[in-house]
Order: sequence, then C-alpha cells, then structure tokens
Amino acid sequence: MKRTNKAAHITPVGGNIFLDLGFSQKEATTLQARSKKIISEKIAIKESLMTELSLWIDERQLKQHDAAIILGVSRPRVSDVVHKKTVKFTIDALVDMLARTGKHVELAVR
Repeated sequence: MKRTNKAAHITPVGGNIFLDLGFSQKEATTLQARSKKIISEKIAIKESLMTELSLWIDERQLKQHDAAIILGVSRPRVSDVVHKKTVKFTIDALVDMLARTGKHVELAVR
C-alpha cells in the first residue's frame, strides 16, 4: 500500500478554517473570532512575561550569555525573549525562567 502525504485541502492565509471544516457561515465566524481572542490573550501573557525577563536582565546589566546561564537556556533563547519572539515559547517555559530569577508568577482568573 502506497502512502501519500499530500493535503486534500489547504485553507488560504486569511481564510476561515471553520468554514472549511463545514461549519455554517455564522458559526464559523463566531468560532474564528473566539479563537483569535484566545490567541491574542496568550500572546499578551507571553509578552508580559518576556517584558519581566527583559527588565530583570537590564536591571542587573547582564550580558545575554550570563543571563542564559542563570535562566538555564541557550544565549539565542535569551535573545528570543528580549526580542519578544512569542511563538518560540510556551507560557510554562517563560514562567520557569522567571522562577529561576527569583520572581514569582501569580495567576488571576476573572
């Protein structure tokens, strides 16, 4: 039996995956808006955590190499934090790095 890895359908950039999955126009629009909101919220959390890490590095006047040793990551990962490359990190990884600085993250649910 021959395997094929070809995709049957690819949603174009800016398209609505929920429409492609067969949801009605109204429901697809609602689901897409809800998913964009969730993604935006997660990015905002990551950016906030990254800002705290960047401030910590600046306040201590650390070189990225030295910060990397303390944070337990590579120097390029520190650069990614400083430049807020959110897609490269999970919230959990950022919380772990902050814990290594002695900072504590508190979660509030509203």
